[in-house]
Amino acid sequence: MRLSLLFVCMLIAASASAQKKSKKGQPEPAKTEASAVPPAPETKPEQAKQDSVKIDPLIAHFIRKYSTALAWNDYDVAKDALYDLIVENPGNDSLIYDLAVFYYERQKYASSVLVGQELLSRNPKSLPALEIVASGYENLGITDRALQTYESMYLLTNTTGSLYKMAFLQFDLKRFKEAATSADILLTKPEVETTNVVFNDVQNKPKEYAMKVAVLNLRGMIELENGNKPAAKKWFEQALAAAPDFVPARQSLNKTK
Repeated sequence: MRLSLLFVCMLIAASASAQKKSKKGQPEPAKTEASAVPPAPETKPEQAKQDSVKIDPLIAHFIRKYSTALAWNDYDVAKDALYDLIVENPGNDSLIYDLAVFYYERQKYASSVLVGQELLSRNPKSLPALEIVASGYENLGITDRALQTYESMYLLTNTTGSLYKMAFLQFDLKRFKEAATSADILLTKPEVETTNVVFNDVQNKPKEYAMKVAVLNLRGMIELENGNKPAAKKWFEQALAAAPDFVPARQSLNKTK
């Protein structure tokens, strides 16, 4: 997670704004003709703009600390610098989101969820925050909360990815009727043909398969759980027709005999 130029600019702008507010009520210096003169041709516009804005020294220190720590793979120090930046800029949601991602990427899912919830308390419709919270709950095994969050995402976006997650989580919670409905809706979407998901192949190595294959297999598993082996067999055979080496469908088909 590198500190982006846009992110730095946001902090510079925030710092400049704070300095401007601190001087509220003081008369601004009179503009001179020289101030309206454009920079000389040999001066880069970007550099001229940077020179015209003064960033708070403390913010600049934390930015350098964060960037240097990341460059040297010292993530504990980088995290501390990120917290320092948040303390100095508590209203900056981008910083808080970066912290949530920081925790998530290091598999500290409980922390990523808590930080993500802070963002959702500010904006319940924040899709990046919903995604990181949903995935965090899923990795923690808190299936019902993960499903609730993916449902919120689906209501906002109507995306295939959210519905796919919902279908499997509904199955895990033994809400088979809902899982079947979600799977049937997925099978009507053209995206399931072009979107790939990863499962282990016959050699136990990760391989990409069309999402449709996994959904067909899920549909069969639902019928198997409902005790309808003939219907389940048909779904598994459809999955194997699309991907003969799809191990989950092959294993599930054996259960219908």
